[in-house]
Amino acid sequence: MTEPRINGERLWDSLMELAQIGATAKGGVKRLALTDLDKEGRDLVVRWGREAGMSITIDQIGNVFMRRDGVDNTLPPVMTGSHIDTQPTGGKFDGNYGVLAGLEVVRTLNDLQLRTQAPIEVAFWTNEEGSRFVPVMMGSGVFCGAFSLETAYAAKDTEGRTVGEELERIGYKGPQVPGDHPIGAYFETHIEQGPVLEDADIVIGVVPAVMGLRWYDCTVNGMEAHAGPTPMALRKDALQVATTIMQEVVAIAHRYPPYGRGTVGMVQVFPNSRNVIPGEVKFSIDLRNVNDELLDTMDADIRAFIGRTQAATGLGIMLEQVSYFAPTPFHPDCVGAVRNATEKLGYSVMDVVSGAGHDAIYAARLAPAGMIFVPCKDGISHNEIEDAKPEHLTAGCNVLLLAMLERAVAL
Repeated sequence: MTEPRINGERLWDSLMELAQIGATAKGGVKRLALTDLDKEGRDLVVRWGREAGMSITIDQIGNVFMRRDGVDNTLPPVMTGSHIDTQPTGGKFDGNYGVLAGLEVVRTLNDLQLRTQAPIEVAFWTNEEGSRFVPVMMGSGVFCGAFSLETAYAAKDTEGRTVGEELERIGYKGPQVPGDHPIGAYFETHIEQGPVLEDADIVIGVVPAVMGLRWYDCTVNGMEAHAGPTPMALRKDALQVATTIMQEVVAIAHRYPPYGRGTVGMVQVFPNSRNVIPGEVKFSIDLRNVNDELLDTMDADIRAFIGRTQAATGLGIMLEQVSYFAPTPFHPDCVGAVRNATEKLGYSVMDVVSGAGHDAIYAARLAPAGMIFVPCKDGISHNEIEDAKPEHLTAGCNVLLLAMLERAVAL
């Protein structure tokens, strides 16, 4: 029996039409969460869902669920989805692909007049990017109880507007209590946002897990002094000490391959003057790995190194952990459904552990979950030049279709 296939051209056309809302001069998209452009994008996707015969439910944090009934609507739905908000210099595919791939699955089921035992739902979650409001993955985080609705409502953007006010303003503050919405299984299809698949010339990435991360703020306190009269041996140079810690962050990541990651992405130097020895340096540390044991070991390593450095230099060094996401293994049944679908379709495949956060992390707290990756050009994402091949997007959506049919039981 020939496996069903989605309409790749229709999927591409939908992606390109949505990308016009907030289109940038460099070919990207700027559609920040809960702005007028986000409302316009939401309205378009909801209209498409209704045209596909789907019912619409919106919860109090603005998460939208588009439902295609099953034969037995008492069963929890098999859900797919992602987000349609973007970075300030975002691309056409990050998040958007996962939502519109789900819509294309429903359109294809309609075309083929295929019914499923369980309902099918397509979700798009509020403020996944966190580029206007913090925390990131806000909608799915509230949905799974990671933080309260009140905390989310109170979050402010740089102009002082709150999430609660903006949800009201754009008309997407729904009546359903977040979490009062069952999920039988959850799949998320996404561009990889990294270079692994393209480098290996592989079409489908099966995602067994998402890396955990620890974020820290580190502050090194020295003493400002004149760059000329102060001998090298008598300096308390906060920047030079900070750079040894920064180098250790990278060294730690190399010690725990293949999924060890260590990044310093933000540095503030005080007083930041050409001829003044820096007296204070604040910088970020980002450590990631695939399981808690490795992540805890990396944490212990950086703390031990900072302790030794403080003792050797006499400078004050403060390390504060500011965020933690536990590593998330996905459910074997959903990972298996993705593998089965890829095998049936004959696509090249490899496992890819995700280094980025996704709404699937929070969905996995409530139901079996899995992810499907496809390549993106040069591994670039969160950038206006983000790109992906139509045939790869089609392949990922075909895998999604079969994986969801396996869980929802095609009739």
